[in-house]
Amino acid sequence: MPHARLCSFLGGGLLPLLLAYVCYLLLGATIFQALEKQAEAQSRGQFQFEKLRFLENYTCLDQRALEEFVQVIMEAWVKGVNPKGNSTNPSNWDFGSSFFFAGTVVTTIGYGNLAPSTEEGQTFCVFYALVGIPLNAVFLNHLGKGLRARLSALEGWEDQSRRSQILQMLGLALFVILGTVLILIFPPIVFSHVEGWSISEGFYFAFITLSTIGFGDYVVGTDPSKHYISVYRSLAAIWILLGLAWLAVVLPLGPLLLHRCFQLWLPSRSLSLKERGAPEADGLPTLQKLPVSA
Repeated sequence: MPHARLCSFLGGGLLPLLLAYVCYLLLGATIFQALEKQAEAQSRGQFQFEKLRFLENYTCLDQRALEEFVQVIMEAWVKGVNPKGNSTNPSNWDFGSSFFFAGTVVTTIGYGNLAPSTEEGQTFCVFYALVGIPLNAVFLNHLGKGLRARLSALEGWEDQSRRSQILQMLGLALFVILGTVLILIFPPIVFSHVEGWSISEGFYFAFITLSTIGFGDYVVGTDPSKHYISVYRSLAAIWILLGLAWLAVVLPLGPLLLHRCFQLWLPSRSLSLKERGAPEADGLPTLQKLPVSA
């Protein structure tokens, strides 16, 4: 009996879904390998060449001393210390940066460029995430539901006049367009300008952030050669929260907009069929016989 239940469970759609999932992962791995492996090999070769040239220019150093220095640099980078610049670089744990880090914890983005290094900080981070992640999910879910309830106006949709329905659709469309500009288009352009990125890099950072993937290859406010305003990273954290809330509203609104557009189009389509005398079916009035002229 358990074996039969297992076979029924796997045959009920889970096995094809599992196969599709594994195939998708294999496809992604193959494409990423083809696109990135050669570039990585070039970067690795260039780095080794630069190390050898450095040793040739500074003969007082040997290979071991250089490797130890590189290890120090790597450890500093893991702890969030940018090896570029000097000791006057802004702190990664000022209030603005700490607020930004707290936002990346509760939203599960986790760039990986900064993490607590003390035992007390690591312990607090665990308990902070245990409470903050569910709180963030509840907040975004509640905010999304509240906004959708106000924007959807589902009650009485069929009872409203066609003009009211069209105005409501235009309002929803305008809301989506303005939100897209303010959340998904304008901020990446600003980030690109401030950080010196290309436009495509800015949009890449925005997508990786708002999708909570958070690779950490692009993070705002980390270049020591730039002078950021004190609230820059705090504003970026607020943008992340607003962006996640925006996505929680917009994604379910997509099917709603399509459904309503279909509802608005269908009556006019049915009327057009009637005017042309075309046959209708599936519950629609059938065509009456036309009078035959004498």
